[in-house]
Amino acid sequence: MKMSRFIVKRMFYSIFVLLGLSIVIFSMSRIFPGDPARTALGTLAPQWAVDKLREQLHLNDPIHVQYWIWLTNAVRGDLGMSLVTKRPVIKDIINFFPATFELVIFSIIISISLSIVIGVTAGRRANSRFDNIVRIGSYLGVAIPTFVWAIMAMFLFGYTWKLLPALGRLSSGIVPPPRITGMITVDAILAGNYEAFFNVLKHMILPGSALAVGRIAQDTRIMRASIVENLRKDYIAAATSYGIPERLVMFKYLMKPSLIPVVSIMGLEISGSMAGSFIIEYIFNWPGFGKYGANAMLNKDLNAIIGSVMVVGIFFALINIVVDVIIAYLDPRIRMAVRSE
Repeated sequence: MKMSRFIVKRMFYSIFVLLGLSIVIFSMSRIFPGDPARTALGTLAPQWAVDKLREQLHLNDPIHVQYWIWLTNAVRGDLGMSLVTKRPVIKDIINFFPATFELVIFSIIISISLSIVIGVTAGRRANSRFDNIVRIGSYLGVAIPTFVWAIMAMFLFGYTWKLLPALGRLSSGIVPPPRITGMITVDAILAGNYEAFFNVLKHMILPGSALAVGRIAQDTRIMRASIVENLRKDYIAAATSYGIPERLVMFKYLMKPSLIPVVSIMGLEISGSMAGSFIIEYIFNWPGFGKYGANAMLNKDLNAIIGSVMVVGIFFALINIVVDVIIAYLDPRIRMAVRSE
């Protein structure tokens, strides 16, 4: 089976995964305590207004009828109205998602570049002083929660030393570029507004680094262990004994198999960053999708909750397909298995 058919097959399976996710999150949103209509209108709203809103939201219908109505609308791109923002959920997602996606991409660049460089260096110098320092730092990075790193970074670099901006996405007085993609870095480059580009980069350093710390620690440990294990393989010793240059052995024979476990875990971490960014966005007041989803949960905004979770699910499915393709490229055994199917 060709790689294109493999991708189509994975995307087909993902449809059923997303369908199951929609059933689970829809059911859970309906059994949460509290009346979403009353929450949306407030405690002083008359009962007739609450009853009318419940009727509009189909909350009086059986749950399977509610789900079918939601599913048929969702297939057409209608995720309903947000009870908090009073706007269509799909428009809110389009508005808030680019800010979070931009932040996640920035943190991914940081985590991938640092974890691979540090992990490879520590693995090639196993049991050295540098390796011991890296292992201790990795344990700390995994053990300490993300929000602790975020608060520490904000306190030290944002308020004590005042090296970087701690809140928001752009400094006051900076003219934002015209909205094209919603990602200010991209829009600023397209518009030639380099002042806004560098300003938003400065604002992304603290939240992006805090979001990446845990991944850097975890991926560094995995990369280091993979390098150490593969250095003991016979084919590495054989390649070295044949006089092949060390740089060629490193990049052609050692890096590819060593990256496979790292890429596998990175797919889960990248998807988790999209779901877990709401903590970072709250701390740094980043106006993104994570903060929008957290507010939806706090206010029992049913349509916004379901829409947010489904977007994360779609992102998760797409990232896993990309990871599978990358692993197939890195591991010829998987490519041959795909072609033989």
